Amino acid sequence: MEKINLQNRKGQNIVGLLEKPEGEIKGTAVLQHGWGGNKEKPTMQAIKEGFHKAGFQTFNFDSTNSFGESDGDYEKSTLGLHWEDLEDVVRWAQEQDWFSKPLALSGHSKGGYAVVRYAEEYPNEIDYLVPVAPVVSGKLSFEASNKRDPEALRKWKEEGVKVSERDENMKRKHWFQMEERLQHDLMPNADKVMMPTLFIVGSEDESCPAGHIQQLCDVLGAEDKSLYIIEGAPHSYYEKSEQDECTKIIADWLVTR
Repeated sequence: MEKINLQNRKGQNIVGLLEKPEGEIKGTAVLQHGWGGNKEKPTMQAIKEGFHKAGFQTFNFDSTNSFGESDGDYEKSTLGLHWEDLEDVVRWAQEQDWFSKPLALSGHSKGGYAVVRYAEEYPNEIDYLVPVAPVVSGKLSFEASNKRDPEALRKWKEEGVKVSERDENMKRKHWFQMEERLQHDLMPNADKVMMPTLFIVGSEDESCPAGHIQQLCDVLGAEDKSLYIIEGAPHSYYEKSEQDECTKIIADWLVTR
């Protein structure tokens, strides 16, 4: 394991971990967590283990404006900035001495959005794509929030900020972050994604429901595409059985390609 520091286009420090599998290295995977997450989150560890079991080395990094080791302020986080970090890291990774093809991208939630967008914008660079519970569009994300708790959404918009305490962190989410999210949509350019793609989502995911992921999968350009639903799982995988299933799905899928 090697901790590596790099800078994004804004000069902010990004911290990531380069980890190699046992035995022969069969490729490189760049991994990105979701909103308010970090590289150590259980879902990201499950994804990482799936790639390691298939022989891929991984670069799993903390996005800026989150709760990891990288710079930034969570209250300034947006989907666009999350995407910019992913773009900067993937371009940087391909220039490193340790990099080896094929290149796979995987991300959870907002990280899932970012890796699909990268595949849309740079389809010739990516060999495998594994979005886990990705944000498909701001519109669908808004609809999911409104279905889950319309009163909370109305209050958030009215007051301009909502505060939630999760883990050891007090999280303040500003309404402008939702407004910014509404500017993003993976659907219009999904036909450009031609590489083998595996979507994973929990059947009980209320943030990025399986139906939304299916809509994206349906319009993807790739012939080799599939959607795997983890029964009973929510948006993030905190149960060991969910993590193990996620790991196995990814590893099994990669070794058959």
